[in-house]
Amino acid sequence: GAAHPVLQLPTDHPRRADAKYRAARHDIALTPALAASLRKRAQAEGATLFMVLLTGFQVLLHRYTAQTDIVVGTPVAGRSRTETDQLIGFFVNTLAVRTDLSGDPSFTEVMRRVREVCLDAFGHQDLPFEKLVEALHPVRTASISPIFQVMFVVQNIPEASATAADLHLRPMDVTVAASLFDLTLEVQETRAGLECTFNYKTDLFTAATVARLAA
Repeated sequence: GAAHPVLQLPTDHPRRADAKYRAARHDIALTPALAASLRKRAQAEGATLFMVLLTGFQVLLHRYTAQTDIVVGTPVAGRSRTETDQLIGFFVNTLAVRTDLSGDPSFTEVMRRVREVCLDAFGHQDLPFEKLVEALHPVRTASISPIFQVMFVVQNIPEASATAADLHLRPMDVTVAASLFDLTLEVQETRAGLECTFNYKTDLFTAATVARLAA
């Protein structure tokens, strides 16, 4: 395709080459009823909850930028083979999901485009992201991450504690103090619904702006 686009989110502060990557977060929650309706919508379209949420996020980015060619990064577990399920180690890779929102499509049409792009991207998930960057030769700057500037993450690991020998393990809520990306939306599936966290660069955005975007 054409050269990858840079997502031009309107920022509160000018982008600086000497930015410190400082980050903050804003949390919102989606109710169990809304989460259930989203899953039902996904099932009706032969899609996944991930695809429906990504569609909503990309439509939101389109509304803020008026751009119709949007690339969002997303991590994949990198454990596509069953023999890697129980191995300890870091297998995570990053995919770049590029969606065409041209032609004033309906939400359903955007979701179908997202579904098609996701299925294609997941089919190539073993290609290391650094090889993709190497092949595309993007223009590199100190203030903009290559290929994509916004990340989307869905965590659907079951809520359960784990025990190893005499150790008891439990998840902890961690505040990210730095970010390589302008904006990251993390969605955690819980019994209470969908917990959403917007991590953002404070060198670019104010808390009020991100709260408005999240709403």
